[in-house]
Amino acid sequence: MAAFYEAKTIVRVFTMRICRIIAVSLLGFVASPALAEDDDKPIELAAVETMDAIATSAPAGKARAYWLNNLDLTADADLDKLAGWQGGSVHVYVLDNVGGRPNDTAATLQGIDNIEVAHAHLRLFEAWVEQKIGRTSVRVGLYDLNSEFYSNDSAGLLIAPAFGVGSEIAATGPNGPSIFPSTALAVRVDTQVGKAGYVRAALLGAKAGTLGDPGGVDFHFRNGGLAIVEAGFQGDAGKLGVGGWTYTDRQDDVREVDGLGDPIQRHAHGAYLIAEKPLNDPDKPRAAAAFVRLGISDGQTTPFKGGWQAGVLVTKLWESRPDSQLSFGMNQGYVASGYRANLRDGGVRAARAETAFELTYSDKPAKWLTLQPDLQLVLAPGGDRGARPMVAGGIRITIEP
Repeated sequence: MAAFYEAKTIVRVFTMRICRIIAVSLLGFVASPALAEDDDKPIELAAVETMDAIATSAPAGKARAYWLNNLDLTADADLDKLAGWQGGSVHVYVLDNVGGRPNDTAATLQGIDNIEVAHAHLRLFEAWVEQKIGRTSVRVGLYDLNSEFYSNDSAGLLIAPAFGVGSEIAATGPNGPSIFPSTALAVRVDTQVGKAGYVRAALLGAKAGTLGDPGGVDFHFRNGGLAIVEAGFQGDAGKLGVGGWTYTDRQDDVREVDGLGDPIQRHAHGAYLIAEKPLNDPDKPRAAAAFVRLGISDGQTTPFKGGWQAGVLVTKLWESRPDSQLSFGMNQGYVASGYRANLRDGGVRAARAETAFELTYSDKPAKWLTLQPDLQLVLAPGGDRGARPMVAGGIRITIEP
Protein backbone atom coordinates (compact mmCIF):
# COMPACT_ATOMS: atom_id res chain seq x y z
CA MET A 1 0.00 0.00 0.00
CA ALA A 2 2.85 2.40 0.84
CA ALA A 3 4.46 1.71 -2.54
CA PHE A 4 1.13 2.50 -4.23
CA TYR A 5 0.85 5.88 -2.54
CA GLU A 6 4.48 6.68 -3.30
CA ALA A 7 3.95 5.88 -6.98
CA LYS A 8 0.76 7.94 -6.97
CA THR A 9 2.66 10.91 -5.52
CA ILE A 10 5.36 10.62 -8.18
CA VAL A 11 2.74 10.59 -10.96
CA ARG A 12 0.98 13.61 -9.43
CA VAL A 13 4.21 15.61 -9.10
CA PHE A 14 5.31 14.67 -12.60
CA THR A 15 1.95 15.77 -14.07
CA MET A 16 2.09 19.09 -12.22
CA ARG A 17 5.62 19.73 -13.45
CA ILE A 18 4.73 19.03 -17.08
CA CYS A 19 1.78 21.43 -16.79
CA ARG A 20 4.11 24.12 -15.41
CA ILE A 21 6.59 23.63 -18.24
CA ILE A 22 3.83 23.88 -20.84
CA ALA A 23 2.48 27.02 -19.18
CA VAL A 24 5.90 28.68 -19.15
CA SER A 25 6.52 27.74 -22.78
CA LEU A 26 3.17 29.27 -23.79
CA LEU A 27 3.96 32.37 -21.73
CA GLY A 28 7.27 32.72 -23.52
CA PHE A 29 5.49 32.51 -26.87
CA VAL A 30 3.02 35.22 -25.86
CA ALA A 31 5.57 37.49 -24.13
CA SER A 32 8.02 37.36 -27.04
CA PRO A 33 6.07 38.35 -30.17
CA ALA A 34 7.68 38.29 -33.56
CA LEU A 35 9.14 41.80 -33.34
CA ALA A 36 11.83 40.97 -35.87
CA GLU A 37 12.30 38.38 -38.54
CA ASP A 38 15.65 37.35 -37.06
CA ASP A 39 13.86 36.10 -33.91
CA ASP A 40 15.81 38.64 -31.80
CA LYS A 41 13.45 38.77 -28.81
CA PRO A 42 13.67 41.23 -25.90
CA ILE A 43 12.54 38.60 -23.38
CA GLU A 44 13.68 34.98 -23.29
CA LEU A 45 11.79 32.51 -21.09
CA ALA A 46 12.92 28.96 -20.43
CA ALA A 47 11.82 25.97 -18.40
CA VAL A 48 13.90 22.89 -17.61
CA GLU A 49 12.62 19.93 -15.63
CA THR A 50 15.20 17.55 -14.15
CA MET A 51 14.18 14.26 -12.56
CA ASP A 52 16.54 11.81 -10.88
CA ALA A 53 15.82 8.20 -10.01
CA ILE A 54 18.70 7.07 -7.84
CA ALA A 55 19.43 4.07 -5.63
CA THR A 56 22.10 4.09 -2.95
CA SER A 57 23.74 1.56 -0.70
CA ALA A 58 24.13 2.38 2.99
CA PRO A 59 26.81 1.79 5.64
CA ALA A 60 24.66 -1.06 6.97
CA GLY A 61 24.42 -2.51 3.47
CA LYS A 62 20.72 -1.73 2.89
CA ALA A 63 19.93 -0.10 -0.43
CA ARG A 64 17.13 2.39 -1.00
CA ALA A 65 15.75 4.16 -4.06
CA TYR A 66 14.78 7.84 -4.30
CA TRP A 67 13.01 10.15 -6.72
CA LEU A 68 14.04 13.82 -6.98
CA ASN A 69 12.59 16.69 -9.01
CA ASN A 70 14.11 20.05 -9.92
CA LEU A 71 12.27 22.67 -11.96
CA ASP A 72 14.17 25.70 -13.32
CA LEU A 73 12.18 28.66 -14.64
CA THR A 74 14.24 31.54 -16.03
CA ALA A 75 13.51 34.89 -17.65
CA ASP A 76 16.13 37.12 -19.26
CA ALA A 77 15.23 40.61 -20.46
CA ASP A 78 17.28 42.93 -22.65
CA LEU A 79 16.52 46.38 -21.21
CA ASP A 80 17.93 48.12 -24.29
CA LYS A 81 15.28 46.48 -26.49
CA LEU A 82 12.53 46.89 -23.91
CA ALA A 83 13.14 50.40 -22.59
CA GLY A 84 16.15 51.88 -24.33
CA TRP A 85 18.41 51.21 -21.32
CA GLN A 86 21.72 50.72 -23.09
CA GLY A 87 23.83 47.87 -21.67
CA GLY A 88 21.18 46.85 -19.14
CA SER A 89 19.66 43.42 -18.59
CA VAL A 90 17.58 41.58 -15.99
CA HIS A 91 17.76 37.93 -14.98
CA VAL A 92 15.11 36.14 -12.88
CA TYR A 93 15.42 32.48 -11.89
CA VAL A 94 12.74 30.57 -9.99
CA LEU A 95 13.64 27.19 -8.53
CA ASP A 96 11.29 24.46 -7.31
CA ASN A 97 12.51 21.23 -5.70
CA VAL A 98 10.67 18.22 -4.32
CA GLY A 99 11.60 14.62 -3.71
CA GLY A 100 13.80 12.45 -1.55
CA ARG A 101 17.13 12.91 0.19
CA PRO A 102 19.38 10.05 -0.98
CA ASN A 103 22.37 11.24 1.04
CA ASP A 104 20.48 10.36 4.23
CA THR A 105 21.08 6.74 3.22
CA ALA A 106 24.42 7.19 1.46
CA ALA A 107 25.77 9.09 4.53
CA THR A 108 28.55 10.87 2.62
CA LEU A 109 30.12 14.18 3.60
CA GLN A 110 30.01 15.74 0.13
CA GLY A 111 26.67 14.44 -1.18
CA ILE A 112 25.83 12.43 -4.28
CA ASP A 113 23.11 14.41 -6.11
CA ASN A 114 23.35 18.08 -7.03
CA ILE A 115 19.57 18.65 -7.01
CA GLU A 116 19.04 17.28 -3.49
CA VAL A 117 17.84 19.88 -0.98
CA ALA A 118 17.37 19.75 2.77
CA HIS A 119 13.99 21.50 2.59
CA ALA A 120 11.70 21.50 -0.44
CA HIS A 121 10.50 25.00 -1.35
CA LEU A 122 9.51 27.12 -4.30
CA ARG A 123 12.29 29.74 -4.30
CA LEU A 124 13.30 32.89 -6.10
CA PHE A 125 16.80 31.60 -6.70
CA GLU A 126 18.27 34.55 -8.61
CA ALA A 127 17.05 38.06 -9.41
CA TRP A 128 19.70 40.52 -10.54
CA VAL A 129 20.18 43.55 -12.76
CA GLU A 130 23.33 43.82 -14.87
CA GLN A 131 24.87 46.94 -16.36
CA LYS A 132 27.63 46.70 -18.98
CA ILE A 133 30.12 49.53 -19.30
CA GLY A 134 32.67 48.81 -21.99
CA ARG A 135 34.42 45.57 -21.03
CA THR A 136 33.15 45.70 -17.44
CA SER A 137 29.82 44.50 -16.13
CA VAL A 138 28.19 44.93 -12.73
CA ARG A 139 25.46 42.70 -11.30
CA VAL A 140 23.35 43.58 -8.26
CA GLY A 141 20.74 41.37 -6.60
CA LEU A 142 20.23 37.75 -5.59
CA TYR A 143 23.19 35.99 -7.19
CA ASP A 144 24.52 32.41 -7.40
CA LEU A 145 28.24 32.50 -6.59
CA ASN A 146 28.88 29.22 -8.42
CA SER A 147 27.41 30.53 -11.68
CA GLU A 148 30.73 32.29 -12.39
CA PHE A 149 33.18 31.51 -9.56
CA TYR A 150 34.96 28.17 -8.91
CA SER A 151 33.40 26.51 -11.97
CA ASN A 152 34.53 24.46 -14.98
CA ASP A 153 32.31 23.96 -18.02
CA SER A 154 33.81 20.52 -18.63
CA ALA A 155 32.69 19.37 -15.15
CA GLY A 156 29.08 20.37 -15.76
CA LEU A 157 27.75 16.95 -16.77
CA LEU A 158 28.74 15.26 -13.51
CA ILE A 159 26.01 14.93 -10.87
CA ALA A 160 27.97 14.77 -7.60
CA PRO A 161 27.85 18.18 -5.81
CA ALA A 162 31.63 18.32 -5.30
CA PHE A 163 32.07 18.93 -9.04
CA GLY A 164 29.94 22.07 -8.81
CA VAL A 165 31.86 24.01 -6.16
CA GLY A 166 34.61 22.88 -3.80
CA SER A 167 33.31 21.32 -0.58
CA GLU A 168 35.68 23.43 1.53
CA ILE A 169 33.67 26.56 0.64
CA ALA A 170 30.29 24.87 0.16
CA ALA A 171 30.28 23.89 3.85
CA THR A 172 30.98 27.41 5.17
CA GLY A 173 28.83 30.23 6.51
CA PRO A 174 25.85 30.28 8.89
CA ASN A 175 23.80 28.10 6.51
CA GLY A 176 26.01 27.69 3.47
CA PRO A 177 27.24 30.33 1.01
CA SER A 178 25.18 31.85 -1.80
CA ILE A 179 24.91 28.72 -3.95
CA PHE A 180 22.19 26.18 -4.81
CA PRO A 181 19.53 26.07 -3.49
CA SER A 182 19.57 29.45 -1.69
CA THR A 183 21.30 32.66 -2.68
CA ALA A 184 22.03 35.98 -0.97
CA LEU A 185 22.13 39.63 -1.98
CA ALA A 186 25.34 40.42 -3.80
CA VAL A 187 27.31 42.87 -5.92
CA ARG A 188 29.49 41.32 -8.62
CA VAL A 189 31.98 43.15 -10.86
CA ASP A 190 33.56 41.47 -13.89
CA THR A 191 36.25 43.00 -16.12
CA GLN A 192 37.69 41.50 -19.29
CA VAL A 193 41.45 42.00 -19.65
CA GLY A 194 43.21 41.71 -23.00
CA LYS A 195 42.08 39.00 -25.39
CA ALA A 196 41.33 36.25 -22.89
CA GLY A 197 41.94 37.56 -19.38
CA TYR A 198 39.32 38.28 -16.75
CA VAL A 199 39.09 39.58 -13.19
CA ARG A 200 35.87 39.26 -11.22
CA ALA A 201 34.98 39.99 -7.63
CA ALA A 202 31.84 39.78 -5.55
CA LEU A 203 30.61 40.71 -2.10
CA LEU A 204 27.71 38.56 -0.96
CA GLY A 205 25.65 38.30 2.18
CA ALA A 206 27.16 35.68 4.48
CA LYS A 207 23.77 34.18 5.33
CA ALA A 208 22.03 32.66 2.34
CA GLY A 209 18.28 33.13 2.21
CA THR A 210 15.84 34.09 -0.50
CA LEU A 211 12.11 34.46 -1.09
CA GLY A 212 10.61 31.08 -0.32
CA ASP A 213 13.08 30.27 2.46
CA PRO A 214 12.09 30.64 6.11
CA GLY A 215 12.98 34.21 7.08
CA GLY A 216 13.36 35.28 3.45
CA VAL A 217 16.15 37.58 2.26
CA ASP A 218 18.64 38.94 4.80
CA PHE A 219 18.57 42.67 4.01
CA HIS A 220 20.43 43.65 7.18
CA PHE A 221 23.62 41.56 6.72
CA ARG A 222 23.69 40.74 10.42
CA ASN A 223 26.18 37.93 9.74
CA GLY A 224 28.46 40.07 7.62
CA GLY A 225 29.52 39.23 4.12
CA LEU A 226 31.48 36.81 1.96
CA ALA A 227 34.08 38.37 -0.34
CA ILE A 228 35.48 36.41 -3.29
CA VAL A 229 37.89 37.28 -6.11
CA GLU A 230 38.90 35.24 -9.17
CA ALA A 231 41.29 36.06 -12.00
CA GLY A 232 42.53 34.09 -14.96
CA PHE A 233 42.45 33.38 -18.67
CA GLN A 234 39.72 31.69 -20.67
CA GLY A 235 39.62 31.03 -24.40
CA ASP A 236 39.88 28.38 -27.10
CA ALA A 237 43.06 27.03 -25.49
CA GLY A 238 41.25 26.36 -22.19
CA LYS A 239 40.89 28.04 -18.83
CA LEU A 240 43.22 28.78 -15.95
CA GLY A 241 42.07 30.70 -12.92
CA VAL A 242 42.93 31.33 -9.30
CA GLY A 243 40.60 32.60 -6.61
CA GLY A 244 40.39 33.49 -2.95
CA TRP A 245 37.56 34.04 -0.48
CA THR A 246 37.03 35.27 3.06
CA TYR A 247 34.20 36.13 5.44
CA THR A 248 34.07 39.60 6.95
CA ASP A 249 32.76 38.28 10.29
CA ARG A 250 34.39 35.48 12.24
CA GLN A 251 32.79 32.04 12.01
CA ASP A 252 32.26 29.18 14.47
CA ASP A 253 35.10 26.70 14.94
CA VAL A 254 33.88 23.20 14.08
CA ARG A 255 35.26 21.83 17.37
CA GLU A 256 36.92 24.23 19.80
CA VAL A 257 34.75 26.00 22.41
CA ASP A 258 35.42 28.66 25.03
CA GLY A 259 34.94 28.43 28.79
CA LEU A 260 31.17 28.92 28.43
CA GLY A 261 30.88 26.12 25.89
CA ASP A 262 30.32 28.47 22.93
CA PRO A 263 32.25 27.86 19.68
CA ILE A 264 35.45 29.87 19.37
CA GLN A 265 35.24 32.42 16.57
CA ARG A 266 37.76 32.06 13.75
CA HIS A 267 38.73 33.93 10.61
CA ALA A 268 37.31 31.86 7.71
CA HIS A 269 39.16 32.00 4.41
CA GLY A 270 40.42 29.89 1.54
CA ALA A 271 41.82 29.78 -1.99
CA TYR A 272 41.42 27.64 -5.11
CA LEU A 273 42.88 26.90 -8.52
CA ILE A 274 40.85 25.82 -11.56
CA ALA A 275 42.05 24.64 -14.96
CA GLU A 276 40.63 22.95 -18.04
CA LYS A 277 42.04 22.22 -21.47
CA PRO A 278 40.76 20.72 -24.73
CA LEU A 279 42.65 17.54 -25.57
CA ASN A 280 41.82 17.54 -29.28
CA ASP A 281 39.74 19.40 -31.87
CA PRO A 282 36.48 20.44 -30.10
CA ASP A 283 34.57 20.47 -33.41
CA LYS A 284 35.30 16.86 -34.29
CA PRO A 285 33.73 13.63 -32.97
CA ARG A 286 35.01 12.40 -29.60
CA ALA A 287 36.17 15.89 -28.64
CA ALA A 288 37.70 15.63 -25.16
CA ALA A 289 38.41 18.23 -22.49
CA ALA A 290 40.09 17.66 -19.12
CA PHE A 291 39.65 19.66 -15.93
CA VAL A 292 41.32 19.85 -12.53
CA ARG A 293 40.59 21.94 -9.43
CA LEU A 294 42.36 22.37 -6.09
CA GLY A 295 40.99 24.12 -3.02
CA ILE A 296 42.17 24.83 0.53
CA SER A 297 40.58 26.47 3.55
CA ASP A 298 41.54 27.56 7.04
CA GLY A 299 40.53 24.06 8.19
CA GLN A 300 38.86 25.29 11.39
CA THR A 301 35.51 26.74 10.32
CA THR A 302 34.57 24.01 7.84
CA PRO A 303 34.68 20.19 7.97
CA PHE A 304 37.11 20.26 5.01
CA LYS A 305 40.64 21.61 5.03
CA GLY A 306 40.72 21.24 1.25
CA GLY A 307 40.13 18.97 -1.67
CA TRP A 308 40.54 18.36 -5.38
CA GLN A 309 38.45 17.31 -8.34
CA ALA A 310 39.57 16.12 -11.77
CA GLY A 311 37.99 14.52 -14.77
CA VAL A 312 37.39 14.43 -18.50
CA LEU A 313 34.39 15.17 -20.73
CA VAL A 314 33.99 13.63 -24.17
CA THR A 315 31.39 15.17 -26.47
CA LYS A 316 30.02 13.72 -29.72
CA LEU A 317 31.09 10.32 -28.43
CA TRP A 318 29.36 8.62 -31.36
CA GLU A 319 29.60 10.37 -34.71
CA SER A 320 26.01 9.42 -35.49
CA ARG A 321 24.86 10.82 -32.10
CA PRO A 322 25.92 14.51 -31.97
CA ASP A 323 24.41 14.99 -28.49
CA SER A 324 26.14 11.99 -26.90
CA GLN A 325 28.48 12.82 -24.01
CA LEU A 326 30.58 10.76 -21.62
CA SER A 327 32.22 12.08 -18.47
CA PHE A 328 34.40 10.58 -15.76
CA GLY A 329 35.37 12.41 -12.61
CA MET A 330 37.11 11.76 -9.31
CA ASN A 331 37.45 13.85 -6.19
CA GLN A 332 38.73 13.88 -2.63
CA GLY A 333 37.53 16.01 0.25
CA TYR A 334 40.24 16.21 2.93
CA VAL A 335 38.66 16.21 6.38
CA ALA A 336 39.87 18.89 8.81
CA SER A 337 41.60 17.70 11.99
CA GLY A 338 38.96 19.22 14.28
CA TYR A 339 36.15 17.52 12.42
CA ARG A 340 38.04 14.21 12.49
CA ALA A 341 38.27 14.59 16.26
CA ASN A 342 34.48 15.07 16.36
CA LEU A 343 34.07 11.85 14.40
CA ARG A 344 36.36 9.98 16.75
CA ASP A 345 34.33 11.26 19.72
CA GLY A 346 31.35 9.56 18.10
CA GLY A 347 33.17 6.25 17.79
CA VAL A 348 34.08 6.64 14.11
CA ARG A 349 37.45 5.54 12.72
CA ALA A 350 38.08 8.89 11.09
CA ALA A 351 39.62 8.93 7.61
CA ARG A 352 41.79 11.71 6.30
CA ALA A 353 39.65 12.05 3.18
CA GLU A 354 36.45 10.99 1.51
CA THR A 355 37.17 9.78 -2.02
CA ALA A 356 34.63 9.51 -4.84
CA PHE A 357 34.46 8.40 -8.47
CA GLU A 358 31.69 9.07 -11.00
CA LEU A 359 30.95 7.81 -14.51
CA THR A 360 28.05 9.26 -16.47
CA TYR A 361 26.71 9.20 -20.04
CA SER A 362 24.20 11.56 -21.62
CA ASP A 363 22.26 11.50 -24.88
CA LYS A 364 19.11 12.91 -26.45
CA PRO A 365 16.62 10.44 -27.91
CA ALA A 366 14.48 13.49 -28.76
CA LYS A 367 15.20 17.21 -29.09
CA TRP A 368 13.36 17.95 -25.84
CA LEU A 369 14.49 14.90 -23.85
CA THR A 370 17.86 13.97 -22.34
CA LEU A 371 18.60 10.64 -20.63
CA GLN A 372 21.66 10.32 -18.42
CA PRO A 373 22.57 7.09 -16.59
CA ASP A 374 25.02 7.66 -13.75
CA LEU A 375 27.19 5.52 -11.46
CA GLN A 376 29.12 6.64 -8.37
CA LEU A 377 31.48 5.01 -5.88
CA VAL A 378 32.46 6.67 -2.59
CA LEU A 379 35.26 5.37 -0.37
CA ALA A 380 35.29 6.16 3.36
CA PRO A 381 31.79 7.71 3.14
CA GLY A 382 31.12 10.14 5.94
CA GLY A 383 34.84 10.28 6.68
CA ASP A 384 34.63 6.80 8.22
CA ARG A 385 37.48 4.58 7.05
CA GLY A 386 35.71 1.58 8.57
CA ALA A 387 32.54 2.10 6.51
CA ARG A 388 31.75 0.02 3.46
CA PRO A 389 32.21 1.73 0.09
CA MET A 390 29.00 3.46 -0.96
CA VAL A 391 27.60 2.74 -4.42
CA ALA A 392 24.94 4.88 -6.06
CA GLY A 393 23.39 4.44 -9.47
CA GLY A 394 20.46 5.85 -11.34
CA ILE A 395 19.26 7.91 -14.25
CA ARG A 396 18.68 11.61 -14.79
CA ILE A 397 15.82 12.63 -17.06
CA THR A 398 15.83 16.20 -18.38
CA ILE A 399 12.89 17.76 -20.22
CA GLU A 400 13.53 21.04 -22.01
CA PRO A 401 10.83 22.28 -24.41
